[in-house]
Amino acid sequence: MVDKSEKFNWFVRVGYFSRAILYAVLGLIALTSAGKIAEGTNGIFMAIQDFPAGTAVLWIMVVGLIAYALFRLCSPLFDIENNGSDAKGWGKRIGHAGSAVGHLALAYSAWKFASSDGGGSGGSGGGAQEAASGVLSMDFGGTVLGILGLIFFVVAIFQAKKGITGEFMHRISGQAPDATRWLGGAGFLARGVVYAVIGWSLFQAGFMSAGADQIKTLGDAVASLAGEGFIFTLTAIGLLLFGLFSLVLARYRIIPDLDSDAGVPSFRA
Repeated sequence: MVDKSEKFNWFVRVGYFSRAILYAVLGLIALTSAGKIAEGTNGIFMAIQDFPAGTAVLWIMVVGLIAYALFRLCSPLFDIENNGSDAKGWGKRIGHAGSAVGHLALAYSAWKFASSDGGGSGGSGGGAQEAASGVLSMDFGGTVLGILGLIFFVVAIFQAKKGITGEFMHRISGQAPDATRWLGGAGFLARGVVYAVIGWSLFQAGFMSAGADQIKTLGDAVASLAGEGFIFTLTAIGLLLFGLFSLVLARYRIIPDLDSDAGVPSFRA
């Protein structure tokens, strides 16, 4: 069901590398460029586009973000992370499915910039807001968005829990740098803040009739914190550290596969 070859391993590692670029750039522009962070998610790809060989980097990110999304889809489909099929296990697997959808959306945004000059211009969250408008036009669409917002709140709590407990470390090789625990801890706490902001925007759109234009994507959520002083600064630093953490994962993450006989997921030591 899943390619267990070295090609699969490298595919996943390119995904983590792309995630590293995404979060490191997001943290950097939040700390150094008010103009670009005001562009929300588009600001991330605008900054990358300005890099030397920026278009090539964007194409690597397109491939990598798709790779990471497909890897995350292996969790709900095949339980590749060995989370189990009880309520807690399915909660994590559904969360991974949501992560897959989110990273596919980011891959699409990267593709728009990579495939044309300024191809991502326009509203920073335009794609997400357009999709949300379509949902709101449906019967019970507001309820769907509101529930999605509640799910993001739950995910935010789990992200913060990961950061505090360090439970993510058992999926990382013991050869990883000693600072990995603290990089990941700070990064997951920062992601918890961002996911809470996204969840609140969905909750408002769904249950408080705030309108689809209020829905925030990853970059928009960070930009909305710009007036919050030290909270914004700590979140930006945390996201930058999460980028460095993802770079460590690109090298030291233990990539799981499926047992060829029983189909029971296990990690390679």
